[in-house]
Amino acid sequence: MSIHRPKIEKKVTVATIAKMKGVEPITMITASDALFATLFDGSVEMLLVGDSLNMSFNAAPDTLSADMEMMLYHTKAVCRGAKLALVVFDMPFGSYTDETKALENAVRVYRETEAQAVKIEGGSERAHIIRKLTENSVAVMGHIGLMPQFVRSEGGYKVKGKDAGNIEKLVEDAKAIEAAGAFALVVEGVKSDAAKAVTEAVSIPTIGIGAGPDTDGQVLVWSDMFGFFEAFKPKFVKQYLQGAALIREALATYVDEVKTGKFPDSEHSY
Repeated sequence: MSIHRPKIEKKVTVATIAKMKGVEPITMITASDALFATLFDGSVEMLLVGDSLNMSFNAAPDTLSADMEMMLYHTKAVCRGAKLALVVFDMPFGSYTDETKALENAVRVYRETEAQAVKIEGGSERAHIIRKLTENSVAVMGHIGLMPQFVRSEGGYKVKGKDAGNIEKLVEDAKAIEAAGAFALVVEGVKSDAAKAVTEAVSIPTIGIGAGPDTDGQVLVWSDMFGFFEAFKPKFVKQYLQGAALIREALATYVDEVKTGKFPDSEHSY
């Protein structure tokens, strides 16, 4: 069954996203190249050039070895393909350890790419860094809950919001990030009731990933949701396509046709 929804026809901005809270669910997926950015553009409001590409694209065990050069390279490509979606640059590990370094790297993002915002992991302890960026005309998306850049310091990927104290901390973090000037907030890997509490506590949109149905929007990694990344599948990921299986099937057909002389035929020759 084919689903037809109206295409996005006007450039999405941070102001567009801010106005969508409580009005219409926000859609966001990751992208790492111009080809897929072009395919996604006009259908989702936001594209995240996430440092998760270090795992899906670069076969690394986690996101931590992604650096500015890698992320800038992929963001330039995504921006060439995305004309309507708001592109968010995921600040890699180590690129925002203090206000000065964060601002220098964020300025690079704005000067060298067409990305409209950057994303920073961390709660109230990173609010001063977010404020430094927003005070210098850099749009920031926050990120709380399960934070992939904390995987080694926390000893793995830990679901958050399991008790009242942790929910209170998440709400405190969200409010601090909003007060620092962030235009939106990713809430990852938290219990649904915690994500709901965070969403109700702030006036900026929350974008959930593994955070249940009560956030203002959702984001997924494209290679997860389309079945291309096979190393593991998180519980919260719904696969909308068996991409890897389809590629293997098509590839097997190609190999067979070359081996048997069926390709190229007269139709595909000059």
